[in-house]
Amino acid sequence: MNRQAAQRFHFDPMLVTVTLSLLLIGYAMVASSSLHLGLEQKQDSFYYPIRQLVHILLGLGLGLAVARIPMESWEKIGSGLFIGGLFLLVIVLIPGLGVKVNGSIRWLSLGGLRIQVSEVVKFFSVIYMAGYVTRHKENLQGSAYGIIKPLLLFSVACVLLLLEPDFGSAVVILMIAMGVMFLGGARLKQFIILLALVVALAASLVIVAPYRMARVLSFLNPFDDYLKSGYQLSQALISFGRGEVLGVGLGSGIQKLFYLPEAHTDFLFSVIGEELGLLGVMTVVGLFALLIWRAFTIAVAAEQSGQQFSAFIAYGLGIWIGFQSFVNMGVNMGILPTKGLTLPLMSYGGSSMMVMCCAFALLFRVHSETAALNIETPQARSKWVSA
Repeated sequence: MNRQAAQRFHFDPMLVTVTLSLLLIGYAMVASSSLHLGLEQKQDSFYYPIRQLVHILLGLGLGLAVARIPMESWEKIGSGLFIGGLFLLVIVLIPGLGVKVNGSIRWLSLGGLRIQVSEVVKFFSVIYMAGYVTRHKENLQGSAYGIIKPLLLFSVACVLLLLEPDFGSAVVILMIAMGVMFLGGARLKQFIILLALVVALAASLVIVAPYRMARVLSFLNPFDDYLKSGYQLSQALISFGRGEVLGVGLGSGIQKLFYLPEAHTDFLFSVIGEELGLLGVMTVVGLFALLIWRAFTIAVAAEQSGQQFSAFIAYGLGIWIGFQSFVNMGVNMGILPTKGLTLPLMSYGGSSMMVMCCAFALLFRVHSETAALNIETPQARSKWVSA
């Protein structure tokens, strides 16, 4: 391709529209669910909305930097990034370096800004797995060793995450790894066996940890112990019940007023259900469905253009965003056990917001390079248009 076509950034109108819609709705709901909290904790109603705006602006700035880096460069540094992520997971567990919040040591404090290491590791996991599948596709398709080899590193990451403890993030990075390997051509029989082993391991981790078992049992019937283990889910379900079809109105929700814990973070979707009703819930679900569909469409287009690494990056991002949003919504609606996973692009949180902005910037980069390549090769352009 000529230099002008390569340097020009090709935007995806649908991806831009959906991403900005989720950001705006999320910011409005974070503001609505945190005004009273800021006044109570910091004597400033706008404490959380202002900080979330800063998170978004920082995320957009980082995303702009990420989008300027060619995919070829990401492929070269993928392994190093993942090893660096493992190093960060070790550092956060060192007494005095990691920041403890609500009984978990998941954050590093850098210049007054708390960085949740697990969010960074998720981003690095996508890049590493895309590079691994691209380089070892034949081994992946031909032997069990091709599947087991990358999972050894991911097992180390999962152990470190469980020490924090952060069971949810460990499950997410395993889903990224296994999803990308499956799409990369891993044999179905071997994949099913591996998946069964992962499920068995996850079940055993739940059984041996009393607090995890309590979460599972309370999820099955939260109202049996609604003042203790089932309290959070009970309040979330009440939120959805109050919202009905059209909701009680933006800012008019009651459950967020110290009844529903973590209303502006992990349980933001419940606030959406109460204040915007079924209509708001279906809008958010529809936007995420469009987002995931577009990520996989971009991946298919990149694969048809011969850009294997870019394709697996887009696949990995689609799996990550789709799985995490599904788990968060499922937890809020009581169809999955409680897990501390944020709603991508919407929940309050600096690390989550900034890393997600970088993830979407990488997806934009995949689309841009694929578009530029197809503009230069008319024979592939028909594939791009059909995709």
